Amino acid sequence: MTRGSQRAVVIGGGVAGLATAGLLARNGYAVTLLEKGDTVGGRAGSLTVDDAPGFRWDTGPSWYLMPEAFDRFFGLMGSSTEAELDLVDLHPGYRVLPEGLDPVDVPVGEDAVASLFERIEPGAGETVRRYLAEAGDTYRIAVDRFLYTHFSSPRPFLGRAVLRRAGRLARLLSGSLENLVNARFTDRRLRQILSYPAVFLSSRPSATPALYQLMSYTDLVQGVKYPLGGFTAVVDAVRRLAEDNGADIRTDAEVTGIRTDRASANPLRRIPGLGRIWPDRARATGVELYDGTVLDADLVVSAADLHHTETVLLPAGLRTWPEQHWTRVDAGVGAVVVMLGVRGGLPELAHHTLIFSEDWTPDFAAVFERGGASDSVYVSKPSATDPEVAPDGHENLFVLVPVAADPGLGGGSAYASDGVGSARVEQIADAVVDLIAERAGIDDLASRIVVRRTLGPADFAGRYHSWHGWALGLAHTLGQSAFLRGTNRSRAVENLYYAGSTTTPGVGVPMCLISAENVLSRLG
Repeated sequence: MTRGSQRAVVIGGGVAGLATAGLLARNGYAVTLLEKGDTVGGRAGSLTVDDAPGFRWDTGPSWYLMPEAFDRFFGLMGSSTEAELDLVDLHPGYRVLPEGLDPVDVPVGEDAVASLFERIEPGAGETVRRYLAEAGDTYRIAVDRFLYTHFSSPRPFLGRAVLRRAGRLARLLSGSLENLVNARFTDRRLRQILSYPAVFLSSRPSATPALYQLMSYTDLVQGVKYPLGGFTAVVDAVRRLAEDNGADIRTDAEVTGIRTDRASANPLRRIPGLGRIWPDRARATGVELYDGTVLDADLVVSAADLHHTETVLLPAGLRTWPEQHWTRVDAGVGAVVVMLGVRGGLPELAHHTLIFSEDWTPDFAAVFERGGASDSVYVSKPSATDPEVAPDGHENLFVLVPVAADPGLGGGSAYASDGVGSARVEQIADAVVDLIAERAGIDDLASRIVVRRTLGPADFAGRYHSWHGWALGLAHTLGQSAFLRGTNRSRAVENLYYAGSTTTPGVGVPMCLISAENVLSRLG
């Protein structure tokens, strides 16, 4: 059978699903993508509301980092980033509002960052140069050896470049980002600038391997960009390329089961950390939809939430990760998202603004231990750069409040049938509006809000089958990073593969693009 006659079904129309469908179609597969919702994009969604014309919010990703991941994907699709997106460099990269201290605008580029660190903490300029040099080296090794791989062989670990750095890489994997940063810097603002990326990895600095110092290289050295049109423009580009290459994209098409040629298999053996290995695997033969429709396929790729795929779409006898496995998993960060339309300008906020508590230990404890919400939050003001996201004379704000991954906190107003969010979600939204007003010095912020919509963990659980209502995906802890994160292929079912933020290599839009390519490379 040639690739041109092989039928591939992709489950889920988020970034990873769209990218996988595009790459498979471009490489000769007959591809059908099935998305349960009425639009594609998944967490990288878009929201407009009838009672606030002129406003449009991205409902998910907003930081454009790792530009080479986009360049590589678009190149594989026969295009280029320049042809698909209109990127704007952000200066400053972002602003920090630290509790009790003056705002800090964080620049882009090693020299500018070193100058900033030196002004804040004498001696920190040279220290951060060394730190960023190490982070850059770690980043390049990760890209060259660990991200574009599916860990099906030890080859990525045996290259000369990796072996030469084996001791340092082992220390970075086993130590925490928090300890690495705190050992080198004293000022809490500098510590927080270098540690907060852990939250964008669905984790916290104390539990995130120091290897992820590489995140500081991406934002402080490579810089932060913004695609005009937001990440909706990214989704539109990936979808367009997939369809141009022949992918059939269907919405309102929820998959309720993955069909195989048998219902169970007997495990050969169990390998700690890797799960069960089957001597004779079942084979994926297609999928079944909510209305009973069956689509036959030679290849199935699930870009849906991995927990949902394993525990709902597959029968119990064919699960690489059965329900018991998930009791040991760190679900990571949930989120309350607050989308605001505000009358008048907000010069006190940059395109990206981070608000940090003086002591953020209670913030992380609230999220990971007490089932609550953080007082260290992220605010995006895309209207600072993009005139199309808010009407003249208004600003567009997207606020991300890290909360416990717990659907019990409820959903927001954005998709509620009665337009009302849960009491807890709206309470968190009220508190964060007050926090922004106090920390940024915008005393009349609440009175200038002309439209407000919210999302909560229950929305993520309901709309995306997110386990525990997580907002990003599996936390990047030691046991859930690199080769310990799992595999992008089912060990029980032949021709069943995985893509997206809940599998390798990890969370974030660049990682989702990479996961799509890793499926293609796994196929050979």
